[in-house]
Amino acid sequence: MNITDVRVRKIAKEGKMRAVVSITIDDEFVVHDIKVIEGEKGLFIAMPSRKSSDGEYRDIAHPINTQTRDKLQKIVLEAYEKAEYVEE
Repeated sequence: MNITDVRVRKIAKEGKMRAVVSITIDDEFVVHDIKVIEGEKGLFIAMPSRKSSDGEYRDIAHPINTQTRDKLQKIVLEAYEKAEYVEE
């Protein structure tokens, strides 16, 4: 799996969310709405999720192992650090 494009939209609002990210995998598949969150131990990513009927949030798409999650998080956070705020 190769991440071939990362698009970052930084958010300059109060709260813990810092950006919304879309990634393209192998120039063939896109995942939207990955969030960059400021946590107690620093930045991390949250995969796109939806609220279920029982009130719990469940990931719509996510890595199935730690190695892939770590790789994805590293790529997204590097792109986040390079991105600039865009006037809306």
